[in-house]
Amino acid sequence: MNEMELKYGCNPNQKPARIFMKEGKDLPIQVLCGRPGYINLLDALNGWQLVRELKKATGLPAAASFKHVSPAGAAVGLPLDETLAKIYWVDDMGALSPLASAYARARGADRMSSFGDFISLSDVCDVDTAKLIKREVSDGVIAPGYEPEALEILKAKKNGNYCVIRMDETYEPEAVERKQVFGVVFEQGRNDLDIGKDMLANVVTAAKEIPDQAKTDLLISLITLKYTQSNSVCYAKGGQAIGIGAGQQSRVHCTRLAGQKADNWFLRQAPQVLNLRFVDGIKRADRDNAIDVYIGEEYMDVLADGVWEKTFQVKPPVFTREEKRAWLDKMTGVALGSDAFFPFGDNIERAYKSGVRYIAQPGGSVRDDHVIETCNKYGIAMAFTGIRLFHH
Repeated sequence: MNEMELKYGCNPNQKPARIFMKEGKDLPIQVLCGRPGYINLLDALNGWQLVRELKKATGLPAAASFKHVSPAGAAVGLPLDETLAKIYWVDDMGALSPLASAYARARGADRMSSFGDFISLSDVCDVDTAKLIKREVSDGVIAPGYEPEALEILKAKKNGNYCVIRMDETYEPEAVERKQVFGVVFEQGRNDLDIGKDMLANVVTAAKEIPDQAKTDLLISLITLKYTQSNSVCYAKGGQAIGIGAGQQSRVHCTRLAGQKADNWFLRQAPQVLNLRFVDGIKRADRDNAIDVYIGEEYMDVLADGVWEKTFQVKPPVFTREEKRAWLDKMTGVALGSDAFFPFGDNIERAYKSGVRYIAQPGGSVRDDHVIETCNKYGIAMAFTGIRLFHH
């Protein structure tokens, strides 16, 4: 099959809509269940590229959680510790397979943004991963294959309407890609750049040592950025993205946005949050929303309104700004990638507050010396990759 008709394009008024291959070639995807939409397929095809490259770079199974053509999370299949399993709501599932662990991490990085995501998996979807997907609010999944039992689990989701797509993992697109905007055809060479540890060799700061795990995290951040709407930065730690700031016009706004998401990821691990006692039967999404309010600045207003009684068994103590800062000061060893150079040292100042100790960015700013000086002030090791990773 070389053509698939779609219900509509980005919006219901945009008809007709389809995807197709030229010159009689077959589409590289097979829809096994459901009816994917235009944006679903954009997420699926971008996400597939991301996880394929993550696996190639790290040798580990990879997963991504996509929303509106940018990843909300991306990760490789490292085991979860007890705390991560709890904040990702998978502590009742026992030991997860590496692929399921990758998706739990990708989904857990920013669970509010991942609500209703499209999932990409680098490996054949196993039963563990299917069981995890079954319990989350999601639009669909793309993978190179599915174990028979896993496929049946997924086909039963959404009353049989869940989108399940098989990707031809041997497919390679043409070297030149095209798209049309306002009737004008744009053409460029496909960004088939391989991102590997050799990109991290040019360390320009006084601190030179980047441990192997930090190098892996930097690769995760850079590959994630390759498929994130620019401007963007990505914070990563322990084999996963923990904060992605996509599509901002200002570099420092990217750094702040992604840094706040990274902070929230770490605040979820604080004892004050882990000890929250929710009312029986509350859904995971409602718990996520409640935690977001609890760790936010507006929680005092919520306490005053008495809304907590609808969510918590007992009134939680206020998580003060001072307590949050003290907890965040414990976060360290975070890696940060940027899809373009940092024009000012203020980005480094903000990144340091979220535990960043390793950075990879292209370099090339007229203020590189100031950026390097700021890194040196905090003992941050920074590599210049020489490669920009804009994605639009």
